[in-house]
Amino acid sequence: MTFMAKPKKQEEKRTVPSDNIISTTENLMRKLLEAGADDVVLSAATVFGQQTKFANNKIVKTGTSESQHISVFSVWKKRVVETSLKEFTDSNMDELVAKASKFAAHLPQSDSYEGIADGPFGYKTLPYDRTIKLSGEKHADITEGAVNSALEEGAKRCSGILETHDWKSFLLTSHSVEAEDQGSTVYFSLRAFVDKEASGHKVGASRRMADIRFDDLARTAAGFAVDAINPKPGPIGRFDIVFEPFPLAILLERAGSAASAFDVDAGVSFLQGKMGKQVGSGKVTLADDPLVPTGYDSTTFDSEGVPTRRTEIIKDGKLMTYLHNTSTAKRYKTKTTANAGLVSPHHWNLVLEPGRQSREELIGQVKDGIYVTNLWYTRFQNYVTGDFSTIPRDAIFLIKNGKLSSSVKGIRITSNMLDILKGIDAVGKESENIHAWEVDSSVITPPVLVKGVNITKPTA
Repeated sequence: MTFMAKPKKQEEKRTVPSDNIISTTENLMRKLLEAGADDVVLSAATVFGQQTKFANNKIVKTGTSESQHISVFSVWKKRVVETSLKEFTDSNMDELVAKASKFAAHLPQSDSYEGIADGPFGYKTLPYDRTIKLSGEKHADITEGAVNSALEEGAKRCSGILETHDWKSFLLTSHSVEAEDQGSTVYFSLRAFVDKEASGHKVGASRRMADIRFDDLARTAAGFAVDAINPKPGPIGRFDIVFEPFPLAILLERAGSAASAFDVDAGVSFLQGKMGKQVGSGKVTLADDPLVPTGYDSTTFDSEGVPTRRTEIIKDGKLMTYLHNTSTAKRYKTKTTANAGLVSPHHWNLVLEPGRQSREELIGQVKDGIYVTNLWYTRFQNYVTGDFSTIPRDAIFLIKNGKLSSSVKGIRITSNMLDILKGIDAVGKESENIHAWEVDSSVITPPVLVKGVNITKPTA
């Protein structure tokens, strides 16, 4: 039985031709340099997006979006000006250049800016799924099939979203860098409900449509919801926790942010002063890998045009490096890790190296613990120490003698990021690519078992 309403057929839109945006970018570069800019980075993009939202088992909104813009980073005698161009006309370009020059004259010199990378460079290639741009007509069938799978599994209602994007980018800098890329992404989220206290949530993300098993995600979310019926108030104290990939990704993204040299310099990183020290258990190897073929945030070059590469942030629990752009690398007397962010370096795809154990084997090791499938309201009380709290959401289960027991509710995790990383006692073998409202970037991780996590009650 289907409860979905299909949207009306929509005509496919087309993005702006790449040769137009390239010629505009080249023209803008010339104008900025002639006006006196010392360093310039222009990042041009055309993006075609398609979105289908569903709630209470029905499609409630469909739409397409089409955008073009050129992000402008310019430096005038160490005075940094950032802006963007959305209307590609000569008059708009001239106005942007005049305003940037005038604005720069009133800015103080930047103490942190140390220049951009010198090109030219060569680049690798990543898979491009041309079917994603043409997938709009399939959105309704995909979401309908997923909802029906969840209903067959026992869910009463489902809500979520399917998003696809097709994009082209062109990067041009005043330091002989010229780079082009083309990509595609798909993101799917489904939350299944049996009643107001019994729910389950799964997400999937990739650069390729075929990588997302929509119906399987829906059935898993529904299975969580069915098993979570009649939750009882949860316990407090210290418990071993098996984290699903989704909630773990929310925490690992914080570790990726803390690895940015910008956050370290700004004094908001719990990894500050930890270089070469143990910040996790020996089971933890966390890397940034922008070249994962399926990675949601994969890219062949960073915001300066430096070719990207895999960087091990933490290896066997030891902090190996911070993430750098050219400016932070010069201050640290090292080389860029190809993680620009022109102002703040950032990760692309965080990857936790998988272990050898199945999810069932992780649970089987726990005598008295908790199985967590989702988190929300993750808040840091102290970024420097890594103290945080977060609330488990959707299906939460007690683990008794290696088996899932009753569902619970009303618990809070009150912990510390270094304690979480050091407490990872076992790592699963099946990784998932997580991107979501709570995970802005891309995190690829298996489930893990964390020892001795502090559980408290949420405040009223």
